Amino acid sequence: MPDIRTSETMEASSDVRFNKCMDLDFSDAKPVSAVLALAQLQATEGGKSRSTMRVDKATLPAFKLRAQANGDSYQTLLNQASHQFVQGHTLADVVRETIRGEMHST
Repeated sequence: MPDIRTSETMEASSDVRFNKCMDLDFSDAKPVSAVLALAQLQATEGGKSRSTMRVDKATLPAFKLRAQANGDSYQTLLNQASHQFVQGHTLADVVRETIRGEMHST
């Protein structure tokens, strides 16, 4: 999905499509999640969306340290943690699954 910005946050020189769309009014536009066909398309197309979020000062460094230790990026770990949350996995579920896996591997 394209990154949609408003004229207040986008400079005319930052995107060649800006001039084509600068006169369009999106103030009453529905979010993708409110349009079933678009939500389904977004879900089936997969991929990732750019997001900006605020994270506690203690949380982000913890993700960065863990990512560095595992050779991953902290964004990947944040995405995995978000995915587990959405799927309803709790920390107890993850620990239980890990212990079971370790018991079966020995």
